[in-house]
Amino acid sequence: MMTSTYCVTLKDVQEAHKRIHNLVHVTPALTCSSLDALAERKLFFKCELLQKTGSFKIRGALNAVQSLPTDTRKAVVTHSSGNHGQALALAAKMMGIPAHVVVPRTAASCKKAAISGYGAVIVECDPTDESRTAVAAKTVETTGGILVHPNQDPAVIAGQGTIGLEVLKQVPAVEALVIPVGGGGMLSGIAVAVKTIKPDVRIYAAEPLNADDCYRSKVNGVLTPNPQPPTTIADAVKTSIGPNTWPIIRDLVDDVFVVTEEEIKQATQLVWERMKLLIEPTAGLGLAAVLSRRFQETAQDIQNICIILCGGNLDMSSLDWV
Repeated sequence: MMTSTYCVTLKDVQEAHKRIHNLVHVTPALTCSSLDALAERKLFFKCELLQKTGSFKIRGALNAVQSLPTDTRKAVVTHSSGNHGQALALAAKMMGIPAHVVVPRTAASCKKAAISGYGAVIVECDPTDESRTAVAAKTVETTGGILVHPNQDPAVIAGQGTIGLEVLKQVPAVEALVIPVGGGGMLSGIAVAVKTIKPDVRIYAAEPLNADDCYRSKVNGVLTPNPQPPTTIADAVKTSIGPNTWPIIRDLVDDVFVVTEEEIKQATQLVWERMKLLIEPTAGLGLAAVLSRRFQETAQDIQNICIILCGGNLDMSSLDWV
């Protein structure tokens, strides 16, 4: 059920599209006949790994920075495990302002290197939501910068929602979208856009069993964050959904599918081998969900599915599991 209490609306997403469409790529929606055969349905893969900075995050970061009043554009601050940090670093560089990114010490080295490469200052923190928040607040205080939250900032959510607008144009027959969820910015933005335009299209979230706060929140009917920092190969979704994304997820997301670490690994390798696309494991969540037994049993009537391949910032040094 749609409500006026959400932090973003379709109009916000449409305005974000106008603001950023000349600055980001319209990523392709590719198909793969061998994966169609495995899933026994028609799959479309929205390739955000081919987006600037290697993930969808540049959409929200650019919209957030572009939305700032000119007189407040002194600096921007965020906390991120990697992809949002890279995106905000590039967005700030494009706007000619400094960026400070609070990064967990355990974040992938390749993502840290990319953040630095885009010109941002890295500030390390402990790998907990509490530490990220506290260090980011202190960094805002010391730099005078504006905090751009990686998934709860309405401008970020609206920017990520532009993916939904593109999917509806590229795959007009789409019946469902399957979207990885961490903090829920992309999931929420897409859900608002798609459900407002085509309410019958189903929105499914895909989540690691080891970081299943979104699933538990839906089951409990209340926001239920991860009790401690989760351990999962899908490192970009270790954070929990939050107060701005939860109401949208509660109302507009049709179901949440959790998958095991082994299922994530298998799906990621399938995309590497069958599609020749170097996705990061987090981007394997959608295919893992579609191939899962519960999806096969509960979504039998859905034939045309768009899976969001959210990023390709793979930490090559972590590939000992292959």
